[in-house]
Amino acid sequence: MQLYDSFQRLADNPKAEPIYAQILQLQDGSNINVADPDMNRALIACMDMAAVLGGAASHYGGPAAFAEINSVIYGYAFHQANQQNKKWSELFHFVNDAGHCENGIYALKASYNFAGLELDSLKKFRSIESPLTGHGEAHLFPEGVLISNGPLGSGVAQAQGLAVADALSENTERVTVLSLSDGGAMEGEAKEALCSIPGLAQKKKLGRFICIVSDNNTKLSGRIDADSFSMEGYFNGMSELGWHVLRLENGNTLEDSLQVYEKAVKLTEEDPSRPVFIHAKTTKGIGTEATAKSASGAHGFPLKKAADLRAFVKEIINTKEMPKFIDTWISELENYSPNVSSSNSDVKKEKIQVGIASAMVKAKQKDYPIVSISSDLAGSTGVASFQKEYPEASIDIGIAESNMVSMACGMSLAGYIPVVDTFAQFGTTKGALPFIMSALSKAPMIAVFSHIGFQDAADGASHQSLTYLSMLNAIPNLETYCLSSSSEAESLMSSAFDQFVEDRKNGKTPKSYVFFLGRENFPQYYKEGVQYQLGKSQTLLKASGSDKRVCIVAVGSLVPQALAAAEQLKEKDYSISVISPGITNAVCDELAEQIKDCDAAFVVEEHQEMGGFHSVLSQKMVKEHFNTPIKSLSVKAKFGQSAYTALELYKQHGLDADSIAQKIEEFYQ
Repeated sequence: MQLYDSFQRLADNPKAEPIYAQILQLQDGSNINVADPDMNRALIACMDMAAVLGGAASHYGGPAAFAEINSVIYGYAFHQANQQNKKWSELFHFVNDAGHCENGIYALKASYNFAGLELDSLKKFRSIESPLTGHGEAHLFPEGVLISNGPLGSGVAQAQGLAVADALSENTERVTVLSLSDGGAMEGEAKEALCSIPGLAQKKKLGRFICIVSDNNTKLSGRIDADSFSMEGYFNGMSELGWHVLRLENGNTLEDSLQVYEKAVKLTEEDPSRPVFIHAKTTKGIGTEATAKSASGAHGFPLKKAADLRAFVKEIINTKEMPKFIDTWISELENYSPNVSSSNSDVKKEKIQVGIASAMVKAKQKDYPIVSISSDLAGSTGVASFQKEYPEASIDIGIAESNMVSMACGMSLAGYIPVVDTFAQFGTTKGALPFIMSALSKAPMIAVFSHIGFQDAADGASHQSLTYLSMLNAIPNLETYCLSSSSEAESLMSSAFDQFVEDRKNGKTPKSYVFFLGRENFPQYYKEGVQYQLGKSQTLLKASGSDKRVCIVAVGSLVPQALAAAEQLKEKDYSISVISPGITNAVCDELAEQIKDCDAAFVVEEHQEMGGFHSVLSQKMVKEHFNTPIKSLSVKAKFGQSAYTALELYKQHGLDADSIAQKIEEFYQ
């Protein structure tokens, strides 16, 4: 049987030792050069600072914690490959499931000049110009990334698949090495695979396998045991599942990490039927005292100004001499002058999340039985303010989105109004089946899913939800809404709470309401006096002429781009209406009637063309026998990538104001 070898696309062995190296000794007495973890952390800090100055989020804590482990596993692989005169990927599979840790791996690979990377390649990290995305993306960096990562827990089962394939192919030489964070281990998908891996190995259906867990008791928002529940018993139970457990008490010591890792590789050779679980204790944010002691372990990057970077890096490298490359890079960042965009609008801009929190607090003040159930992202989705004010009505279930939605189902049946929250990418994909079961069980809830579409610009394709409507829109007794401002968020969510209570009072099963929103700042409102109602659209700009009448239906975060396009076209005698549909799995009569009177309607949405609001609207218009052409400005069966801001991705995919105006002009031409 001839198998297609996907691994041939991976880069060959590095031609040189790492630029910043430390020498370690193997058990046989020979020496091995590995990348210096302190220099790796210094490079991570510079990468993060560059991204922050560009307007993107970036992360230090996780990759800092993994620096020693990554130095060892890659250094050992390259050493063994050279000793055996083989390609490293013949001997090892590397799967990274540790969230936001890819920048540390990029820095390490650049130190080896691996896969064409040079140190200068790191300077564009997370920018639209670089294949070095927020999470590893195989579609953009195929020679350096075997499996795309980002959604926590998925890598565990994918690594399992690689090892099962090796067993089927009778490959007894290669070891699959999985890097996993303690937070990622909370995902249901991870737990399923951590149970099945040793079971399959015992049946000789799994190749040699090592799982390395970086356990620092820290997730995005703080300490796992304090915010959610302790994972210690879970990890202690791995041996009962069939794993050979090795404790690495100090995963931030190179010598200890190498000793334990070398032992793990040897154990998989002696007994492939028992996978090895390295339980590594690490410090998230290690490198500086402030980051190591912070509650979140510096999950993001703590510095906002490049002027503070030099002292930060000096503390990381301690007494070591500052390398010339890093010194020069810091100077470049210190002298960087970002382009600051100006706005002519007098309307204050803020996150849509402000309206979410306000609606929740006001509903709780009415004595509504609201309970907030989060999966580690309350600070990003906006519900953190509610949780701070009402801790007794708040639960953080950990990084487990399916668990969160299913838990809300049970609480709804008990009479509560559960509010679940996470990023749209995870809430819709991992929550889709639980939402179906919620509808079947007549157990409605309210969901707040943020960072839709390209709004999660810097994290890249794995985090950019472009199918969020298609995942949920067809579920009965559920309504989806795409929000465009904080005032709309507060009004519609407040109405959802009121309707929820009213329906229960009248003996009816309430609907579930799912609110989608962006990440960046938006105007508090777009038109004074707009009335927001559940199930209704909002006309933000009314066509004022009779010629070239076009309706732009702008979904959620793209309202500002639509209004800017209308302003451009006004000067060319176009008559433009801009309408926000509000509800996105139905079409209200007012919207349909306005479209009927136009030459064409352009639906603008950061969603795949298939299954988005364009599909919903088109179906409605066909049923009603309306002849108005419905044009779709959306994502055309492509993935996104990292960028500093969503606007860069809007331009790339033809969703910015200039592109919208151009498409409308082309329609008349």
